[in-house]
Amino acid sequence: MLDVETHGRLGLITLDRPRALNALTHDMVIGIRDALRAWASDDRIAVVAIRGAGDRAFCAGGDIVAMRQAVAEGTVSAAAQFFFDEYRLNSLIARYPKPYVALMDGIVLGGGVGVSAHGSHRVVTERTRIGMPETGIGFTPDVGGSWLLSRGPGEAGTHLALTGQMVGAADAIAVGLADVTVPSDRLDELLDALERCTEADDVDAVLDSLATDPGDAPLDHIQRELDAAYRGDDVAVILDRLRASAVPELQEAARTLAERSPTSLVTTLAALRRARRLDRLDDALAQEYRVVLRLLDEPDFAEGVRAQLVDKDRQPRWHPPTIDDVDPDRVASFFAPLTDAERARFDTPDWSPQ
Repeated sequence: MLDVETHGRLGLITLDRPRALNALTHDMVIGIRDALRAWASDDRIAVVAIRGAGDRAFCAGGDIVAMRQAVAEGTVSAAAQFFFDEYRLNSLIARYPKPYVALMDGIVLGGGVGVSAHGSHRVVTERTRIGMPETGIGFTPDVGGSWLLSRGPGEAGTHLALTGQMVGAADAIAVGLADVTVPSDRLDELLDALERCTEADDVDAVLDSLATDPGDAPLDHIQRELDAAYRGDDVAVILDRLRASAVPELQEAARTLAERSPTSLVTTLAALRRARRLDRLDDALAQEYRVVLRLLDEPDFAEGVRAQLVDKDRQPRWHPPTIDDVDPDRVASFFAPLTDAERARFDTPDWSPQ
């Protein structure tokens, strides 16, 4: 499931579950963490790279079906431990002392964003399709997604977080999820060159030599309209603006939001607005940890995973069914520190910034 190798000065991690689109398991998270810790103090390793096996996906996220099963079986502590370790890994990647090159080729979703978009060098290709689709399964963008998407230009990140829309290379770079485009058929050449790098400047030079123009970012063409539609803290008002827009992309966004979990939409918007005011990624991860543990208990998580990933009927029955029915006080409670009872139930400490 995880291949860890060294080639010259390069430490290479390969997510190796191609039939599952390289979705992360708990063991994979631990394996990545242990490799990074070992290489951080290994003078023989100058650069780290991470890629996905096969040509379909870098990583399609965490194993959400397994999380749902754990909750259904009453073993919520297993789900909590997965998120705890995953978020610690995201933090480690963000502050890693050596160049961390993520080859974001193919599908990049959810947890895949967490092990790539916090790296120092984020490479996308013409095959990249990146997104945070959590509102469609009764969840919320996590793995630092609230931090990343709240810091994009204007409200483009809000649009992507609420709709779960997947975007290509140009938009990924424009919203701050990636840095450079390299053709997929030159990724092996890139890795070969990284084997000979000795410092960060060398990595920059390699990427500059292989980079291509990603082209226009479609979201840039509707940035003004996105900013006008998604401003504020009220999802119902945002939805009304989208419905009233004459821009086809915004009308499509309105139709998408109407299908998403109302609880997830309200929670996600609140998380983005709060994350925008935070000073550090670790503060956002701590916030996300509290929120996702509460969402595990919400009916929309089990129902959303059932509809999208288990039965695949794409007909979730959300509870509550409309945005107007979502209790804002309940959503606000998701962000509070874990109680003693919750820490005991989840068998976990509160996730504190490092």
